[in-house]
Amino acid sequence: MNKLLDQPYLHSGVQKSLFLAFLILLPTIVSGECTCDAEEGGHNKSKARMYKLIAIATILVAGAIGVCLPVLSKTIPSLSPDSDLFFVIKAFAAGVILATGFIHVLPDAFDHLTSPCLNANPWQNFPFTGFVAMVSAMGTLMVDTYATSYYKKSHLNKARPDEEMVVDGHDDGHGHVHAYATHGHAHGSILSEGDSDSSELLRHRVISQVLELGIIVHSVIIGISLGASQTPKTIRPLVAALTFHQFFEGMGLGGCIAQAKFKSRAVVIMAVFFSLTTPIGIVIGIGITNIYKENSPNALIVEGVLNAASAGILIYMALVDLLSADFMNPRMQNNEKLQLHANVSLLFGAGLMSLLAKWA
Repeated sequence: MNKLLDQPYLHSGVQKSLFLAFLILLPTIVSGECTCDAEEGGHNKSKARMYKLIAIATILVAGAIGVCLPVLSKTIPSLSPDSDLFFVIKAFAAGVILATGFIHVLPDAFDHLTSPCLNANPWQNFPFTGFVAMVSAMGTLMVDTYATSYYKKSHLNKARPDEEMVVDGHDDGHGHVHAYATHGHAHGSILSEGDSDSSELLRHRVISQVLELGIIVHSVIIGISLGASQTPKTIRPLVAALTFHQFFEGMGLGGCIAQAKFKSRAVVIMAVFFSLTTPIGIVIGIGITNIYKENSPNALIVEGVLNAASAGILIYMALVDLLSADFMNPRMQNNEKLQLHANVSLLFGAGLMSLLAKWA
């Protein structure tokens, strides 16, 4: 069982390889000739670069703090995944992630894929944004289901040879000892309880990895958009807004990582991976400033599709794996005070993240 639980569904090596390939190919894909004129007013390269460097530092620190706070539950008993406070914090974080999908990412995808810079056929004749988000959500459901099912079966197959047997030695009077292999009721109960705990832990691990993947996609995109901009008046409000954005998203992801109970090395890798995504996107944006055309058809299509896919993942994860799982938990169902606090926390998180859409 220990070997099984040490294997997250999306292995960090595969995840990092896909991420690196994504970073390498994205600038090439989105660069292209512009068919619509971009706004040229207010450009100031030196001032814009200064704001970008500030953004890299502040977003990196905010993201790291946000993702690490829930993980500190090991040293802060009140933040333990078994505490009522953790349910409230997780509801807040789920509200942030839900608002990110609905308010921040999905509208951007609609703007990109319905832009007048794209050909009317097919982009104006079919709601591609909603379609991609729907397919992404269904794909996330399938990955979630098959991953959990696969590892449950794998665990059961590995557990069978190791099952303990109660041996009853009996001498039949002819010098032969008969051994009877029996499974006691108490022993079966222990196995069932262990299987349940194992399945729950496995599910938390799958959730945390899929959620991080969804967050990473749009974090890189918004980083590239900020890094490629040359307009200080556009960048300045984004710095503060994205700093809070990454902090709250980090809290949501950190809560899932804390429940997954990864080993220290895996926790560090996931936290660093999340913290670096937006700063790396900004660096890429700075590097491709001269070739990146935000209104080119290639850029609009690639960013629109990726944002729609990311929105589908985030919305599914927030509603199904985070909110539904916790709000239907018997512990919350039997505690009206905890229900009230969790609902208020959910509304506050979603409302606060929605408010940030005014600036980012």
